[in-house]
Amino acid sequence: MININNRKEMRSHSRQPHSRSHHSQNYNDYNNKMEAGKYGTLFTQYVKIAAIVSLYWIVSISMVFINKYLLSSPDLKLDAPLFVTMFQCFVTVVLCVLLGISGSWFKAFSNFPKVRFDPKVSREVLPLSVVFVGMITFNNLCLKYVGVSFYNVGRSLSTVFNVILSYAVLKQTTSVKAIICCCVIISGFILGVDQEGNTGVLSYMGVVYGILASLCVSLNAILTKKVLPAVDGSIGKLQYYNNINACILFLPLLFLTGEFTVLLNFEKIGATAFWTVMTISGLMGFSIGYVTGLQIQYTSPLTHNISGTAKACAQTIIAVVYYSEIKTALWWLSNGLVILGSGAYTHVKSMEMKQAHEANLKAMKAEDEENLINGGEEADEETV
Repeated sequence: MININNRKEMRSHSRQPHSRSHHSQNYNDYNNKMEAGKYGTLFTQYVKIAAIVSLYWIVSISMVFINKYLLSSPDLKLDAPLFVTMFQCFVTVVLCVLLGISGSWFKAFSNFPKVRFDPKVSREVLPLSVVFVGMITFNNLCLKYVGVSFYNVGRSLSTVFNVILSYAVLKQTTSVKAIICCCVIISGFILGVDQEGNTGVLSYMGVVYGILASLCVSLNAILTKKVLPAVDGSIGKLQYYNNINACILFLPLLFLTGEFTVLLNFEKIGATAFWTVMTISGLMGFSIGYVTGLQIQYTSPLTHNISGTAKACAQTIIAVVYYSEIKTALWWLSNGLVILGSGAYTHVKSMEMKQAHEANLKAMKAEDEENLINGGEEADEETV
């Protein structure tokens, strides 16, 4: 048996300083575990963001090179850019339907809306679809007639058209800093056209298509905001209706341009390899919209624009190396001006949005304080 003195000793030992140090050690261990968990979660988030940005780069750059092969490869010899574009729209529609149905059984696809074709909604989306058809068609036509390395410069005026159309359509003015950025982009575009012309490989039709593509990109952004309410604000539904309308709009264009005849005489129309590449291009066309949304969701619109600018730079370098092209210092300067101007414009607009947001918050806070003061004075008067 344990006597009373032993019990007292045991109690006194339990109150000794080493007990406090033991609890302190436990507390430190707990803190260390929390910090490790925090940094572990942060590391996981960084890895996820890096994976999504990398996926965006891979899909976007791969799509450009695959389209270039389909549109102007000397091996393929297919002169049917509208058909290639329409098939990509068709693949997107099929994927939208399949993923919408799969969302009922698989949680991974639950974000894709289950849509049923509504002629009324299709008509409301039609004006946007016309611009959308112009955008993707002129994009592909530009890529058909210019090299991949010049493709970014050829379509670089979309930012400039954003400023022009925002003023012409929405009556929104632009700051002097943003206009200076646009001037830098324009100077890069003009220098790029001049230097590409000096190499003897410039197609002026490709430049015209690039300008038209830039215009359609800007119009598409403006009209998308107006049309979104018709599809309940769902980008997935908009993608579905846009591509259905596009497939319908492309059919008469195929007849008018004689591409049906081209397809009938195409030697590889029944080749498995050809349809495999076509299907991959369609998958890429659908995926680029999805991974763009993911990149914006896990980062921010500003980070997405910066990523797109950096991707364009990488794409240019890859194209020059892959096609063994030799470019002058002024040609590289033109690309640098376009990328610098685009990046600076993104930064300027983001800072302006931040300042406007802070000004709104300050105004709301001042209004709330005024209401509190007025409310307090009224209460005092009632008390008197």
